[in-house]
Amino acid sequence: MTAMKPPRPAPLSVRLSPENRARLERDAAGMSLGSYIHWRLFDPDAPPPRHRGKAPVKDHVALSKALAALGQSRIASNLNQIARAIHTGVIVVTPEVEGELVEAARYIAAIRDMLIEALGLSEGR
Repeated sequence: MTAMKPPRPAPLSVRLSPENRARLERDAAGMSLGSYIHWRLFDPDAPPPRHRGKAPVKDHVALSKALAALGQSRIASNLNQIARAIHTGVIVVTPEVEGELVEAARYIAAIRDMLIEALGLSEGR
């Protein structure tokens, strides 16, 4: 015989003006309203709960593939090899070319960061 689960408490309803609801949704910044209200009421000193953003992402699959391709590409390794060759003197590079390489590396890092943010992922995953 299975144990019966206790009944769930009844939901709590609150009427809000359209302005207050809009403010609540803005402050929730992508969190569900229930999670946001629960966090603010019962644990406001803790960091906000983790959640996937509700930002309008047109194609999660395409973003995932782009991030995977960037991660699997040899771009970072190739840039590292170029930098190592420059520092060891194997390749003589003018300051202008070195600046362009540094700028390219910054762009690649920025693209990676934007993809991670767009997918709602964290750095460690």
